[in-house]
Amino acid sequence: MEKIMWDDRYKMGVEAVDRAHAKLFRIVNKLFDLSQDASANQAAYKEGIKYLEAYSMTHFSEEEAYMRSIRYGGYAEHKRIHDNFRNKTLISLKKDLELSGYSSSAVERFVGIMGSWLTEHIMLEDQAIVGKVVRQKKRDLSTQIEIISKTVHHAVKEVLQTETKLVSTEYKGQNIGNGYYCCQYYQMGGGVVLQLLLGVEDVLFLRGIERIPGIRKREMTERDVLHVFGQLFERMGRLFKVETKPEFGPENLLSRDNFRKEFMKGCPCSLLFGTRSGALAFCYRSWKEKKHGGES
Repeated sequence: MEKIMWDDRYKMGVEAVDRAHAKLFRIVNKLFDLSQDASANQAAYKEGIKYLEAYSMTHFSEEEAYMRSIRYGGYAEHKRIHDNFRNKTLISLKKDLELSGYSSSAVERFVGIMGSWLTEHIMLEDQAIVGKVVRQKKRDLSTQIEIISKTVHHAVKEVLQTETKLVSTEYKGQNIGNGYYCCQYYQMGGGVVLQLLLGVEDVLFLRGIERIPGIRKREMTERDVLHVFGQLFERMGRLFKVETKPEFGPENLLSRDNFRKEFMKGCPCSLLFGTRSGALAFCYRSWKEKKHGGES
């Protein structure tokens, strides 16, 4: 991961809010520096994270007060995102830190997710408050999240041999660190195409690689990466009752930038999961093909 740099792109034009956002950037960057310091101890990590949490909560309250003062129409949804981050994402990330004993790699992962969440939230949700972006209304998938989460959990447990925990139902395409990325397409009938996107942090992904017979005696290949993703997609595809096995090959593998480009096309379901070994992002979208082959 890299530091997040504050610049004019992130400014809303509301001085108090911009000042708070700039300070959050500085706090996250100081935590990043701390994660790179070999002499840092658990107490230092805890103190830094505690300060970041406290300042974030204060900022959320102040930002929500501002939204109420201008009668912002998207207030309820924006507050729900704040609440979800406060009551689910942050709690889950802190639990992972505790389970790891506040290791430097876990702190770096925490900072990476925090930094990415912050930048994406400002650019998409906060900019919408002042009309700099148009916020798109999302489909209500609340009744499906539990089912999807269980499917992902079972797939990861079988293929990667580890337990998952849903960290956020509001994954916004943020960087999960060094990882592997892939997509799969399913023809659902009636011209409907379903796309699944997976991003798996490298340490977690290697748990699946290590289960391939003979892998310890040779270098990992592209075929090995496809094998692990293929197993994950096979199990996750059952959720959508896919009857025919789709084609799957090297063209399905994505770079981090291409994963993000696909994600930015709009995913009505985007979930972030945490494990003891790393993070996993699961997203899906669907569209109806036009007769000439494009998306409708």
